[in-house]
Amino acid sequence: MVSARDYKNAVLPLLDGLLDAQADGLERAADLIAGSLRAGGVLQAFGAGHSAAFAADLVGRAGGLVPTNRIDLHDLVLHGDAHRDVLGDPKLERDPEIAHQLYALAGPQPQDVFVVASQSGINGSVVELATLVKGRGHPLIAVTSVAHTNRVAPRHPSGRRLADLADVVLDNGAPYGDALLPTHDGGTVCAVSSVTAALLAQLLTAEVVRRFHQHGEAPPIYLSANVPGGDAHNHALESRYAGRLRRTA
Repeated sequence: MVSARDYKNAVLPLLDGLLDAQADGLERAADLIAGSLRAGGVLQAFGAGHSAAFAADLVGRAGGLVPTNRIDLHDLVLHGDAHRDVLGDPKLERDPEIAHQLYALAGPQPQDVFVVASQSGINGSVVELATLVKGRGHPLIAVTSVAHTNRVAPRHPSGRRLADLADVVLDNGAPYGDALLPTHDGGTVCAVSSVTAALLAQLLTAEVVRRFHQHGEAPPIYLSANVPGGDAHNHALESRYAGRLRRTA
């Protein structure tokens, strides 16, 4: 049998050790992001499947960095010309071709930096987007499970993984298969990559803000829209990036 306490006992050591284990990568990733933002760039964040939660945790939230834009598979329909039925394909993230549409719809500028999250780091859309990003000269940060990606064959025609293309790789610490707890019948339950990725997102945010402060600059940070003055504060900052940040529901 497994229990909530079993999961807590398994996940807490991962969270406790994540900062130390990824300290060097976090420093280098924060340098890339802060350098881009201080030069007027935007942080472009993408994650397919459940890794989309990592991008969502970076973009448009209270206490987060304003110059962030989320790239999402739904953009193909919401901002592109794809029919909504395309989103019914459970294997859509394996298609390399959609990466070209997603990149074009995001409309990144040369100074923008990308962070791409994928537990496996092998699917076509993820690897193709990473290939486009690097081909156009953008810095690229990958968030992936090193334990998982090293044990599975890439699905991209190039034979590459996300980690092979990134300037910085942040290991989310999740095991092969993502789930932490073994069951009596030989299975595993209770995934962890979303939990560790959320922590990595906030650790990155903290380090980027620290770099702004080190340069004597005020970081562009959201207030909660649910506190007095929040909307006015946020709209004033967002206006600096007009047309570059998507804030759809």
